[in-house]
Amino acid sequence: MFFSFDLLLEAILFGVLLGCFYAAVSIGLSVSFGLLDVPHVAHPAIMVFGAYCTYLLNTYNFDPIVAGIVLMVPFFLLGMLVYRFYYEAFERRGSEAAVRGLAFFFGLAFIIEVGLILAFGVDQRLVSAPYIGSSLELGEYRIPYRMLVAFGVALVLTFSLTLYLSKTFTGRAIKAVAQDEPALRLMGANPVRIKQWAFGIATAVSALAGAMLIIVGPVDPSLDRVYIGRTFAVVVLAGLGSMTGTLAAGLILGISESIVLMLFGASWAPAVAFGLLLIVLGIRPQGLFGR
Repeated sequence: MFFSFDLLLEAILFGVLLGCFYAAVSIGLSVSFGLLDVPHVAHPAIMVFGAYCTYLLNTYNFDPIVAGIVLMVPFFLLGMLVYRFYYEAFERRGSEAAVRGLAFFFGLAFIIEVGLILAFGVDQRLVSAPYIGSSLELGEYRIPYRMLVAFGVALVLTFSLTLYLSKTFTGRAIKAVAQDEPALRLMGANPVRIKQWAFGIATAVSALAGAMLIIVGPVDPSLDRVYIGRTFAVVVLAGLGSMTGTLAAGLILGISESIVLMLFGASWAPAVAFGLLLIVLGIRPQGLFGR
């Protein structure tokens, strides 16, 4: 097996960019699943839906990043409606009913996938932008601008959500709602409204993540199946609800996948997420950055 430190350095560099992309597509799940304890398995499907909406806006000459930002508003409202239905139908009736709500999110993911197939077919879709298809040359290395865009978005999302959750009353209430609802009520906050607001934020972030998804590569309606394992692995690896931990866990997964890809080939790379997940659950169930 051929090995060189130049290849290793290139794998690490690409892994950092890939890891930041994984963090960007996982940060919405970190809010909905990590902080709210909602079994949101439809998160990757909503992200793919956001990618297709970005594709539609791009046909009207919207830049994909601008399209993702514009889509955050309707997706925020969609997230609030989805959580309200989930709460009234399942969570309100107790923990056992909330577990059965897992089937609701599986059904939602299936409906989104089938709807996209009916509307767009099974062919892959792409977007166009000046930074897609070109690269930054640093000596012998070429870094795709599309990966640099994902890197920047991940940093901005992590920094913004960390500030929001730590510096505002609503943000601190979101962090507290899954831990002690009675205490939150004593502070004058309605836990249901706080969760609804937070789920809206998580869904809005998924719209921007969908824009990053279609910038990085072509999308098809079944792409959510590829990312469901990776996103949950990042969130659990980070420690539920940790924004900075999500970024760090994304980097760990991205670098690990890139090195495995270099050493053993592409067929082994998808197993990295599940391998890391099993190791962390066995050694440190609360995650690397959880408490």
